[in-house]
Amino acid sequence: MNIFVSSLSFRARREDLEKLFAPFGEVSSARIITDKVTHRSKGYGFVEMSDEDGQKAIEALNGSEHMGRTINVAAATSERAPRPAAPTTPAE
Repeated sequence: MNIFVSSLSFRARREDLEKLFAPFGEVSSARIITDKVTHRSKGYGFVEMSDEDGQKAIEALNGSEHMGRTINVAAATSERAPRPAAPTTPAE
């Protein structure tokens, strides 16, 4: 199960997510999404774990406090919204 975690502290790291979810089962992977230019956290991430353990983690952690912030935890949707094409400039 892929789990979306939002409203994370900008200080949170991958290891923090792993520790947060570990009491509910084995964490296959955890990642914090960062800005491509600044490499700073965007305040959200994803955790992968089994469906059963993931559901327990969602129920226990959604709305809980982590590093001074109330986090939102939910099953990630499998499809990404399409990104708009970059604007093009006409050739001169």
